[in-house]
Amino acid sequence: MRGRILVIAGSDSGGGAGIQADIKAITALGGFAMTAITALTAQDTRGVHDVFPVPPDFVTAQMRCVMEDIGVDAFKSGMLDRSEVIGAVADMIATRPGVPYVLDPVMVAKGGASLLQQEAVAALKSRLLPLATLLTPNLPEAEVLLGRPVRAHGDMRQAALDLRDMGAHAVLLKGGHLPGDELVDVFVDSDGTVHSFTSTRVRTVHTHGTGCTLASAIAAGLGQGMALPAAIDRARAYLYRAIVAAPGYGHGAGPVNHAVDITT
Repeated sequence: MRGRILVIAGSDSGGGAGIQADIKAITALGGFAMTAITALTAQDTRGVHDVFPVPPDFVTAQMRCVMEDIGVDAFKSGMLDRSEVIGAVADMIATRPGVPYVLDPVMVAKGGASLLQQEAVAALKSRLLPLATLLTPNLPEAEVLLGRPVRAHGDMRQAALDLRDMGAHAVLLKGGHLPGDELVDVFVDSDGTVHSFTSTRVRTVHTHGTGCTLASAIAAGLGQGMALPAAIDRARAYLYRAIVAAPGYGHGAGPVNHAVDITT
């Protein structure tokens, strides 16, 4: 077990997304997952039914105790629903300069429920983006951050560049919301160079928690000392196999198979 990854995110009672997906993905890739839970959700494959927020001071307490005792090789954040929580998390991450940080700007659940208060978007942009080693928005999240539509593959390159100009060191803009059999993610590295990752779309409804899983898998790689492009490549390969092997649980958007073996 190598790489101490501290995940700050919400809990998914259905086990497919959030903290539960983060722990599973990091463990599957040989890392050690630690958590600071920002909110509890009553959630299943059909959607989010209720949310119980965790006070910011307690989020800070969770982060501080594991950082001071166990240490941290990489951070990953997911659901940070309030500006107060965003500020608390930013303050703690800023105490560990040089530790990689993957920011997944979770805004809307797979079933459509809002997971980020509107007034918190500004705090996310001003407090967290400058700290992020990698920002991993999907297209709807990119549209909120940029304040404009991103509706075609041709829009993604400039959108990713503009997101990086907002403060993140690097950006992985995920293109899964676009139609077509080819799935394209656009990566802008810390030098501003644009790369593309492509794969064939898996035709399935069982994609609950894919964003959480990918971001945590990347964080695991960074915490294990991998270069960012290699960490992204491994994480995408892991997620692809996990989607293909999805167990088909639930009556809605089911979970992926986090236990899939990528060594064969």
